[in-house]
Amino acid sequence: MPLGKFQLQIISALEQMERLTEADREKIAAAPEELTGDALDKLLQDEYKITSLQLLVAKGKAFGLAPYHVARYKVNTATFERVPQEFCQEHQILPVGVVGDYLVVAFANPFEISLPAKIQEMTGMRVLRVLAREKDIRDKFAVTAQASGFDDVVGQIGEEYGIKEAELADGESVAEDSGPIIQLSNRIIEDAFYAGTSDIHIEPWEKEVIVRYRIDGICQEKLRLPAKVGPALVARLKIMCNLDIAERRMPQDGRIIFKQFTKKSIDIDLRVSTAPLNHGEGVVMRILDKQKSTLPLPALGFSEENLSKYRDVIRQPYGMILHCGPTGSGKSMTLYSALNEINSPELVIRTAEDPIEYTLAGINQMQMHRQIGLTFATALRAFLRQDPDIILVGEIRDKETANIAVEAALTGHLLISTLHTNDAPSTIARLTDMGVEPFMISSSLLCVCAQRLMRRVCKTCRIQTQLHEREKAIFEKAIGWSGPIYKANSRGCPKCGGSGYKGRLGIHELMVISEELVEGINKEMESSELKKIAMRNGMKTLHQDSLLKVKDGLTTLEEAIATVPPDL
Repeated sequence: MPLGKFQLQIISALEQMERLTEADREKIAAAPEELTGDALDKLLQDEYKITSLQLLVAKGKAFGLAPYHVARYKVNTATFERVPQEFCQEHQILPVGVVGDYLVVAFANPFEISLPAKIQEMTGMRVLRVLAREKDIRDKFAVTAQASGFDDVVGQIGEEYGIKEAELADGESVAEDSGPIIQLSNRIIEDAFYAGTSDIHIEPWEKEVIVRYRIDGICQEKLRLPAKVGPALVARLKIMCNLDIAERRMPQDGRIIFKQFTKKSIDIDLRVSTAPLNHGEGVVMRILDKQKSTLPLPALGFSEENLSKYRDVIRQPYGMILHCGPTGSGKSMTLYSALNEINSPELVIRTAEDPIEYTLAGINQMQMHRQIGLTFATALRAFLRQDPDIILVGEIRDKETANIAVEAALTGHLLISTLHTNDAPSTIARLTDMGVEPFMISSSLLCVCAQRLMRRVCKTCRIQTQLHEREKAIFEKAIGWSGPIYKANSRGCPKCGGSGYKGRLGIHELMVISEELVEGINKEMESSELKKIAMRNGMKTLHQDSLLKVKDGLTTLEEAIATVPPDL
């Protein structure tokens, strides 16, 4: 395969550096497969033992750019003064210094020719390009995201009180309306949003306040603050969502409409929950991205068989559909996606939610207010007089809501709701515990969908592997299959931020009601017996569905076993 102009120049540069021989060059040129940029890099590093820095120097010579070792550059508060960090991250560039009227910028892509003009327009300075490794630039952003993005704000808190690094004297506290505290609270939320966080945890410890982000279902520490800053930060967040800052002994719930507090184009709401803990008040904030629309049902991870069954069920004229699973298992997104699919001008859809997570066009949504007596049960009663075709109730929490929900499903309405149980068959026992008669459950229920979220294995760096004997036994028992599967790369890659996983997908256990199940419910059978009946009727358990996702190369066996235990 003939090599391109720049690839030949890179090889010639390595020859000049005496890292390759003429024979090596001829051998590379004679390679049968197409050697694109990445493939050539891999070949040179693996077979000819060229180090990444030697390759960078050779590329610099080939492209006429000075090579720059970004790994040794220390990111500081002045780094992103002229060019915003988000812009740098998007284009994989890093400002590394100023020389007279020139801004020195490290580029990962030497072919990026329109960007210098944009930077010049932005900064009023001419741009001097240097060449750096993409991995080094990405690593700098990872480090910056972890700590440096907050250094200036934490430093300002310390300066305002005249004490180095915010180590405040005993008895002295930070005011919630001080500039640095306002900046800090905004920066935490902005940084979390850009990192793809679902929940922000602010936790008071004895001597520090810890800020953690949950990304793709995994919590990771982001920031440590002095303990004295905690009360002011919590008070600031309470002010943002109109909560009582004097009440520190009782849990409180609120909502932050973030665009009221930032000039950046971040249109998100945050569901805020505060709780009194042993070392002060803790806060958890769920990020609700208003710019992110609901996903179509096929994008949620349903297998073809389950998707076909689920679509049939949501188009029924009446009955009850229940989704179960723990907090953060994707229940709300599935419900919204289902409503979006069946929404049409001929149907009247009413929802009772706490809180309203996403606003859906053409659907009437009601926010609950327990303080004034507007509960799910009250909303349901009101809806039954409002001529709806479909009712969504955020959650069935008590006997009253459960009974009205069953009544609604029996009187010509399609009722969709959620419940906190571990799997689909145990939902029946939960409803019975709430005081709903078994014959009422069997005659109103259409289907129960249990679900969880699993991390997707990164498609770029995943590694194919063969099953060991014990793993083969797990697959054979659950889905009657064994073969090669993928595992996560422990080192990861730039695309997945070094974790080996990128994004999440759902696994589902869909228990559609059949005559045999109706009989079992009426006889008040145990959950394990109902599970056997449902499996005979074609239900795939959460464990089976998770292994099917492993078989299809979407996730790993480790992730599947960690998410749901094997069936007994």
